[in-house]
Amino acid sequence: MRYILFDLDGTLTDSKEGILKSAQYALEKLGIQPPPLAEMNWVVGPPIRQSFAERYGLSPEDALKGLRFYQERFGQVGYLENRVYKGVPEMLDELKRSGCRMAVATSKPAYYAQRILQHFGLDGYFDYVSGSEMDGTNGKKPQVIARALKELAAQIEKTAMVGDRSYDMKGAREFGVYAVGAGYGYGEPGELHGAGAEIIAASPAELTEILRRERK
Repeated sequence: MRYILFDLDGTLTDSKEGILKSAQYALEKLGIQPPPLAEMNWVVGPPIRQSFAERYGLSPEDALKGLRFYQERFGQVGYLENRVYKGVPEMLDELKRSGCRMAVATSKPAYYAQRILQHFGLDGYFDYVSGSEMDGTNGKKPQVIARALKELAAQIEKTAMVGDRSYDMKGAREFGVYAVGAGYGYGEPGELHGAGAEIIAASPAELTEILRRERK
């Protein structure tokens, strides 16, 4: 592949702890009893504001309040409750040295995505970071993919979208790019295949080999 778009959470970093604890904090501030962490996988993937609205039937105004509460905690400590998956730096280094142009395509606000990449020393691998605005707008996966494709001036037949959730695979299929699943992330059993993944990697090392090859 010549152009590669990566999801962030569950693909490059294991960020679930910070996301879920910040979501619990936000729900409590809204007066909603949050479920246990083990039952909150629905938070990871789509925009937080969208998740709150759909899950609890919140008005747009209350969903925005929830997002702001989430950001109160996430911006202080949540983004640091995170770790880079083993093998990811080596993967990015190899792909960069082989001439790939890479971007992050995440529903997370671009501001936070950039802070996380900088914190872990990964920012230098990426030509562009495509994420949502701080108020959660422009964060649906097709929107962030579209911006990344435009910024990279990517050729569709030479582009891969890598992610761990159905939103990533559906977004890839919408644009006709190679839908590559990160099977080590947060997807439920069968989720990636069901959403149209063309191939699934069990580890960043396996992902490296897949991305170095041409699309089958």
